[in-house]
Amino acid sequence: MAVDFDLDRTEGIDAGWSGSHAWLGSSRLRRGLGGTVLFLGFWWLVAQPQPAYLLPTPVEVGQALVTELASGAAFVYLGQSLLHYVPGVVLGVLAGSGVGVAAGWNQVFDDASAPVIRVLRPIPPLAWIVFAIMWFGFGHLGAAFIVFIGAFWIAFYNAYSGVEDASTELMEAATTLGVDSDWRLLKRVVLPDATPALFTGLRTSVGQSWMMVIAAELFGAPGVGYEIITSANNLAMPRSIAYMLVISAVFLLSDWAVRSLEGRALAWRQ
Repeated sequence: MAVDFDLDRTEGIDAGWSGSHAWLGSSRLRRGLGGTVLFLGFWWLVAQPQPAYLLPTPVEVGQALVTELASGAAFVYLGQSLLHYVPGVVLGVLAGSGVGVAAGWNQVFDDASAPVIRVLRPIPPLAWIVFAIMWFGFGHLGAAFIVFIGAFWIAFYNAYSGVEDASTELMEAATTLGVDSDWRLLKRVVLPDATPALFTGLRTSVGQSWMMVIAAELFGAPGVGYEIITSANNLAMPRSIAYMLVISAVFLLSDWAVRSLEGRALAWRQ
């Protein structure tokens, strides 16, 4: 998967663009560029004696990427992937966070749901592909279902842990100051205290769900993942790797967007 830039180590946060600018001006940029050049050089040397269908050179991959971008095909296939990625992630995070908060806050619900959760949770999302195909077909709905399953469990456990680990000192203080109902305690103390965990679930879901999108598309749903496997089957490896880089770029962009949103939403904690 793509490189995960640690923007938290930059100053301010405005942890979005201002943090990125600080990173760009640091020695980390020089080391990053040096490592990238070394990697590309090593790749080029290894690929030189190989046929392109076995291991293309960086130049061949770059040419394929430019061709797909210039023709607009990359944007078409990316749009197809987003048609099942976005609803799958949104619904999965909302449902997982909601059920996780309920289970973490309400002991009766936690006890009642624990057996089912413990049975279903270890099942990998990709194990549901057969059912997704039978229930929803090979299109966007089936792929969105796979993404939903993966995002749901990531968000669920982060929300559950966030609520379960909420500060008892803060709840006792709130009770002393007049917060006299479970709903007000949850709304005013527990959920704000669990917000970092909720954002962790969101950010992890956004990243991990790209893996599920690609895996789901390998079975026929249209999108970038389908183009990756189709190109590989036709021995067009430069094109296949070019679309892998497209996924990496989209992942980095979505990760930056969630980090920026998290930085602004949690600015009050600093």
